[in-house]
Formats: sequence, C-alpha cells, structure tokens
Amino acid sequence: MSQDFLGKERKFHDQWASTIDVDGIRVRDYFEACTAPENRFILHHLGEVQGKKLLDLGCGAGENSVYFAQKGAHCVAADYSPGMVEVALQLAAKNRVSIEGSVANAMELPFPDAHFDIVYAANLLHHIPNPKIVLGEMHRVLKPGGKACFWDPLKHNPVINVYRRMATEVRTEDETPLDIQIVQTVRSRFTQVQYDTFWLASLWIFLQFYLIEKVNPNQERYWKKIILEQERLKPLYCRLERLDRVLKKLPFMKRMCWNLAVVATK
Repeated sequence: MSQDFLGKERKFHDQWASTIDVDGIRVRDYFEACTAPENRFILHHLGEVQGKKLLDLGCGAGENSVYFAQKGAHCVAADYSPGMVEVALQLAAKNRVSIEGSVANAMELPFPDAHFDIVYAANLLHHIPNPKIVLGEMHRVLKPGGKACFWDPLKHNPVINVYRRMATEVRTEDETPLDIQIVQTVRSRFTQVQYDTFWLASLWIFLQFYLIEKVNPNQERYWKKIILEQERLKPLYCRLERLDRVLKKLPFMKRMCWNLAVVATK
C-alpha cells in the first residue's frame, strides 16, 4: 500500500484530532440517538459486551471505545492517527473509564490471531482502497464465534454523491464509498451475517441543512450535526425513518441508502 496514501490519511486525521473538543462529546448519543440507526442496529445484533475483549478499529475520537467500556468491555482503541488515539484516551479519562490505545494500520494489525471477541469499525472501510484486506484482518484477529461489526457509506445514491462532491474539505480525497456487494464478501468469510441500510427519505435532513438552514458542508460535518442536534431533529427524523422502512421493501431500494451496517459472526 502506498506510503503516500497512508501519510495523507494520518495527516488529515491528526489535523482533525487537534480541533476536537473532548468536553463537547456526548458519548451515548452516538449509539442511542434516534439519528444513530446504524449503531442501534449493531447493538441489537451484538448482544452482551460485558467482559468481552473489543477492538475499536479506526477509533477516531473514541466515542465507540468509551461507550463499550462503559458497558463493561475491555477496549483497545486503534487508529492510524496518533492524534486520534490520544483524543480517545482523553475522552476515556474524562468519562472515568479505562481503555488501551494503539496506533495501528488496519491492513496489518499488530495483534495475534483469535485475540478479540468483538471487532467494531465505524466509517473505516471506505477509507481503504481494498476493504477486503481489512475484512480479512478483522476475521483473523477474532476468536471463533466472535463478531465483526461495521458501518460505512454506500456509493449508489446520487443525492449523497452530490454532497460528497461539495464537502471536499471535511473528507479525505481517497475515500471510496462501498458497493452493496461488500455484503457478499462478508458472507463468504463469516458463518452468519446480519445487515441493513439506513437513510433514504431521511436524507431530506441533509437537504434541509443545505437548502433551508444554509449550513456550509465544508464548515460543519453533516454526519456529526445529525448526532449533535438529535433532539431537535427527532420528530422529523422519526417520521422519515418510518417511510424508509416502507421504501426499503421495494426492489433495489436498500442499495440507495446512505449507510450500510453489518454484524457478522466468525
């Protein structure tokens, strides 16, 4: 893998890490907010995490590691960005939980085979030119019967693709949203796979941010804003989510959603 690619990813995320206000992060919202359907799906299928050894791969600011640590998991927060790992450790300290930090390349994990009960990855695979390599590493470090869970954006919806072309300053240039066929790749490696897709009609909220509220997509990350403002957005989002459930029953509509969430058992 190109060292230039890896260097750009690290530089971008280290810079982002330097701007994060740890005091402003409400950890529970990232899993329990109405506008966090991906993580609500994962929690539903993941089961009990207390006492489990969990790898938070591509940990970012550490919301995931801290949340699972609060639920009793033994968490390793791993990221290629040293800045993000440091933020994750700060967030854990602020929330009075203990996690381990690790600067790690997701394509060459520095952990032995069959080491973790759970590998969780949020918004990671689309940063990797060949996500199959990361899926292979997730599978390798999982114990038999362990669970891999991830969620990432899909590439098929034209509305969200317009947003991606606008929001160039809050994204890395090498990002490649996933094809829905990644589910078949997961099924070829794991014994049991649960998946769903999210945000179809509910993408209206992004249009509302841009067209009505005039929120500059290069100054605010919309995917963070939906969590931060979940109380304000809840009445509208819940109506749109009910509509999404109907629309996703139609042929080929699941692939048109913004995000995919997967829970797979080794």
